[in-house]
Amino acid sequence: MELSAGELMVAQAAREIRDGERVFVGMRLPLIAFVLAKRTHAPNAIGLFELGVVRDAPAPELLYTMGDTPNVRGAVWCARTLDLMGLLQRGEVEAGFIGGAEIDIHGNLNTTAIGPDRAHPLTQLPGSGGGADIASLARRLIVIMPHDRRRLRERVDFVTSPGYGTGAGWRERVGLPRGGPSVLITTLGVFRFVDGVATLASYHPGASVEAVRAATGWPLVVASDVRETEVPSGAELGFIRDHDPTGFWTRRSAE
Repeated sequence: MELSAGELMVAQAAREIRDGERVFVGMRLPLIAFVLAKRTHAPNAIGLFELGVVRDAPAPELLYTMGDTPNVRGAVWCARTLDLMGLLQRGEVEAGFIGGAEIDIHGNLNTTAIGPDRAHPLTQLPGSGGGADIASLARRLIVIMPHDRRRLRERVDFVTSPGYGTGAGWRERVGLPRGGPSVLITTLGVFRFVDGVATLASYHPGASVEAVRAATGWPLVVASDVRETEVPSGAELGFIRDHDPTGFWTRRSAE
């Protein structure tokens, strides 16, 4: 059975959610990762959605926006964005999903502008939204991004959402005593952050360390026990495809 990169990334992302955690879910693949985690190893996880929705059970239908009716119907709390940001500020959110146009070796993310001239960027991006708040205040970050040299850069053009700044100890020095990226999941592999540095932990089936190195814009750091990424089980894949049958988010054509 052919496996899409999106499905593999969903399975890896779901495994990062721990039972009982409060998790800022985010859009696209994290939506399905939350569903998969709830249906497998984390039945007591709580999903937080930036517009103010809190759910203890996934929406029964595939979501295209956070404000879709199925996400609001049956929610345990429909509040305001400010209320959920308050949970972040108090340290009550264990994990947050986040993404960006660029990321660097220390996990700093750019969703603001591409190009060295901030006044006249080559590409204007949407900006932070709640990304900077989640990156600054969640207890850990789960980053999901496509993998190519234009996105995985040694230094991003603009730090919208802070990772580990210039390396180990930076967050503490600037007043961010908790949090930071714990994992970066891409279309080619999985990176763990060791002393504030992205370290390749696994490469996806069909890829290799050298393929990841060639597609990465920083000098690749490889874990001593690097291995091939574990593929989803048949049951996990079944849950993913049941929730996203046409592959709208996972980029798989319906069979």
